[in-house]
Amino acid sequence: MRKVDADAAKIIYGQTPESAEMVKEIRRAMTITSAINLLTFNDSDKVRALFSELIGKQVDEKFMLIPPFYATGGQQTSVGRNVFINQNCTFYDLGGLTIGDDVMIGPNVNIITSGHPIEPSQRHSVTIGKPIVVQRNVWIAAGATIIGGVTIGENSVIAAGSVVTKDVPSNVVVAGNPAKVIRLIDADNEK
Repeated sequence: MRKVDADAAKIIYGQTPESAEMVKEIRRAMTITSAINLLTFNDSDKVRALFSELIGKQVDEKFMLIPPFYATGGQQTSVGRNVFINQNCTFYDLGGLTIGDDVMIGPNVNIITSGHPIEPSQRHSVTIGKPIVVQRNVWIAAGATIIGGVTIGENSVIAAGSVVTKDVPSNVVVAGNPAKVIRLIDADNEK
């Protein structure tokens, strides 16, 4: 799976055709996620169908999402096979969001590809999207936040409540704010 290009950023200025398209996409996503959020755990086929509509691509039959779920887009999201998304997650995909096969996402996780400039004069008029790549077999535990411009390496674990602001290597556990490596995972010697 690909790694994030650190220089790849989508910049949208206010009061432009691009910002109007962004608002249109937010409205579309809110309509679909509102429909998802009327469903229950027992409505998994309907949830899969609506999530597929949200991202514009069919998800596989093992995809599972437990509502509620929130998104400001969807067209820039790509989801692999056998992905699990627990309840109350939020995805902002303006910068592009790629989720690999066999990824597990815990409750209350925020995956946010967009933000604003630090400069006060630009904060209200510019939106910046930076991509996020979550590689195969990653587990993002409850309440974690992933910030745009990072890649999370294969088999890694993001500990509960962590804030990921930099790339995470493969086969590690990270924790904290900002998240730091606290343990290696020996993926070669699993039983």
